[in-house]
Amino acid sequence: MGDVVHALPVVNDIHAHYSGAVIDWLVEAPFAAIPQMHPGVRRVLPLSWRKWRGQLLSGDTWRAMREMRATLRSEAYDVVLDLQGLLKSAVWARQAGAPVAGYDKRSIREPAATWLYQRTAAVALDQHAVPRCRALAAAHLNYAMPTIAADFGLRAAAPVWKPRWPSYGLLIPNASRQEKFWPERHWVSVGNRMLELGLTPVVSWGRPEEQTLAERIAASCEGDVPPFLKVGEMASVLAGAQQVVGLDTGFTHLAAALGRPTLGIYCDHEPGLAGITGPGRVASIGGKGQVPTRAEVLALFEQQLGR
Repeated sequence: MGDVVHALPVVNDIHAHYSGAVIDWLVEAPFAAIPQMHPGVRRVLPLSWRKWRGQLLSGDTWRAMREMRATLRSEAYDVVLDLQGLLKSAVWARQAGAPVAGYDKRSIREPAATWLYQRTAAVALDQHAVPRCRALAAAHLNYAMPTIAADFGLRAAAPVWKPRWPSYGLLIPNASRQEKFWPERHWVSVGNRMLELGLTPVVSWGRPEEQTLAERIAASCEGDVPPFLKVGEMASVLAGAQQVVGLDTGFTHLAAALGRPTLGIYCDHEPGLAGITGPGRVASIGGKGQVPTRAEVLALFEQQLGR
């Protein structure tokens, strides 16, 4: 999800330089709601590769992949930009039958993907994912790297679920790997501080095992736990939050892209190349092997609130 969010500013950059540009977006199906929230994207094409790769012996899988290939080839694209830079994204980019443009071997995350490109460009590795995506598009579409701030362009829909009080903060204590987790008791402390400031702590979750953790945290700080929400529905909740505190995970990056004050907690990854970024007040804390303390997070939380 984070890769999808970080690529969004490219859409506004392209439209700023080519007013008649038509942009379609190929994306993993669970994250399709994100580019769908951008008015500059004409059509979103949901790809079920995560599902298909586990069912490659199924005839239905191959039929679905052929249909996706036919859909991609039904348009005469001028160029396909592989902003992710992975072998899987390069393979599917090739299915469109148009020239594929991506990073060169020294710039890319998976060098084998460059064999599937017709065009490559060098992009500095020592910069955040957002300017890397913007630089790649600028290089291949022949315009200067924009100097204005990144515009993520998201427009969230009206929420389908609301917490019991209109002023709320959001806690995102779950991530894809245990190594990213932050101690549960610390989340309770942040939730209680939100409560003291007049914000209802809302604790998010996505999978059943995450719901249990969310309910425990919420019970300890008088918080709310939403029902299961799809990505687009969760985006609407994020868009209404007065403050977001979350792990290094997709929804935290999405909250920042939506302009919310967002604090990202990093426990197993350096934030430098993928730190929290967005148009609002954002901050990242921690790093590889540097689990931030409760006091450090609460101090940064107070700074973000201007206290």
